[in-house]
Amino acid sequence: TRTVRGLEALSLCIPPTPGQSIVKRPDNKNLFTLGSIFRSKGYNSRFIYGGYGYFDNMSEFFSNNGYKVTDRSALRDSEIHYSNIWGVADEDLFTLSMRELDEDYRNKKPFFAQIMTVSNHRPYTYPEGRIDIPSKTSREGAVKYTDYAIGKFIKDARKKPWFSNTLFVIVADHCASSAGKVQLPVDKYHIPMIFYAPTHIAPSKFEKLTAQLDIGPTILGYLNFSYKSKFFGHDVFKMKDDEQRAFISTYQSLGYLRNGKLVVLNPNRKLGTFNPDFKTGTAIKTTDDEKLTNEAISYYQMAAYLYQKGLYQQ
Repeated sequence: TRTVRGLEALSLCIPPTPGQSIVKRPDNKNLFTLGSIFRSKGYNSRFIYGGYGYFDNMSEFFSNNGYKVTDRSALRDSEIHYSNIWGVADEDLFTLSMRELDEDYRNKKPFFAQIMTVSNHRPYTYPEGRIDIPSKTSREGAVKYTDYAIGKFIKDARKKPWFSNTLFVIVADHCASSAGKVQLPVDKYHIPMIFYAPTHIAPSKFEKLTAQLDIGPTILGYLNFSYKSKFFGHDVFKMKDDEQRAFISTYQSLGYLRNGKLVVLNPNRKLGTFNPDFKTGTAIKTTDDEKLTNEAISYYQMAAYLYQKGLYQQ
């Protein structure tokens, strides 16, 4: 998958629809988004990005769907320690983010911010001297640098008056090697998610099968918001065992994981049911599961129908 598909799932809480991501489509304004719900509750909703917002149509999408967009253009040259083709170093992005959040606090506005980092992307370059792996040598170094930058951001946030009343959610858009694959190796879609609010949430490990589109409803459930939902996701803390499922995709294939099985929908109405191994990513074809296949088709067709008919509006 691609970053825009992750952004789509996080903001719209909807399964991937046929064709290009909704983020990149021209008719994508006034949709029902996580940002629009927060804005309706009196929050400042922000999308903060370390690159230029015109990339992948992000500024156009987020600014027309309940978010205020801030990108690298808001940084002074003296605030940029490093940049590459994707954007500024993550530490500089977090400097910008902290400034925006502090401004909201000074203005007595509650805030919701969706912050997108870039440093763990090829060519894996970042400021020297921050970690023990030289820049431009490995993916591991880029990931470790992003971890350093997030850690510094959290450490700095602890000194802020708004920290104790803030929920931090850390999640990936996709794994390193899922792009461009025809098959759907499930291990390559296993991404981290952390809910961090030390004064409110005790440390624990969550084991259920969930998806990116569940994150929005989970945040809103944690905040005890009352709202009329169009989202496809569930609050994972209230999720029943028989509600566990996940949606995965590539440019060509759509996958639906449930009850230990994987249904794959391909172009030209080709489909199959597999027994996936979540550790190795391998999948053995098995007898087609008609009920599960129809369920998968229903999810994906309904998502496309609601969007195409203008029924996923605010």
